[in-house]
Amino acid sequence: QVQLVESGGGLVQAGGSLRLSCAASGRTFSSNTMGWFRQAPGKEREFVARIRRSGDSTYYGDSVKGRFTISRVNAKNTVYLQMNSLKPEDTAVYYCAASKSWLPRGPDEYDSWGQGTQVTVSA
Repeated sequence: QVQLVESGGGLVQAGGSLRLSCAASGRTFSSNTMGWFRQAPGKEREFVARIRRSGDSTYYGDSVKGRFTISRVNAKNTVYLQMNSLKPEDTAVYYCAASKSWLPRGPDEYDSWGQGTQVTVSA
């Protein structure tokens, strides 16, 4: 199973930018669809973005579309989430996840999860 470690979270002002990284261990990273989710206190885990194995297809949740960009560098076993124009509503713990599925439909179809990294956006 792929082991995932997120980093790059922190405190940023509204309108600012932040880039999250997710480092994967093992040699099967390139065979996984990768995703980002987030969860704020009292809320359900929310889909943020996903990227296919080859990196040639991405998909975003409506709440972040146009502001966030997911990318991956398979040679580095790393996936990124570039977050721009951040809003206080983006405050959450952000989780990196890996799926053996080409098109995972929801959190249950992701096989591996990181421990999360906190992102706080001040008004």
